[in-house]
Amino acid sequence: MFDIRIICDPADEPDITRALTAAFDCDPIQRRPADNGHRVRLYTKAFHPDPAALLNDAPEATEVGPTAWPTPEDAYATAPGITYEIAWTASTARTLAKNQHGRDVDREYWLRKAALLDRIALEYEAEGVRNGTDEVAANAARQLIEADYSGDPYGPDHPATLAHPRGYVRQEYARWAQNQ
Repeated sequence: MFDIRIICDPADEPDITRALTAAFDCDPIQRRPADNGHRVRLYTKAFHPDPAALLNDAPEATEVGPTAWPTPEDAYATAPGITYEIAWTASTARTLAKNQHGRDVDREYWLRKAALLDRIALEYEAEGVRNGTDEVAANAARQLIEADYSGDPYGPDHPATLAHPRGYVRQEYARWAQNQ
């Protein structure tokens, strides 16, 4: 749980209230006048989402907003085998290390690396093994999000993306795979 305090123009209050309640599970929003009398202060307590509800490793997609993230089965339906992807990722990393010279790393590399680690974590999760691969996969997803520029329906800055980075990887991988 964390506290949120916002000072805003009264005209912005409805939009801010909608955005807060869409992004967070929160207590009712308290409204108080600001010290200058021209603005309002909004207070609420927001709750962290249940990580188990956000894993999205069940056959059905987990709702995190207006639409659902793709399921792993849908996102990775046409993905090459994990062994192939490990080889591709390692080879690409070596090539990038030799030829980088300050240029941005190719988005495909970050996407495929994050998807590979997500798939590995999903296998361990399906077997009930808790060994930290889920956090490694989430960190790789955050690297993609940090380097990314757009997403559909959720972009890299969307609260749903920040709450479920591995879902974002599945969304972007599914879209990327369709265009291959």
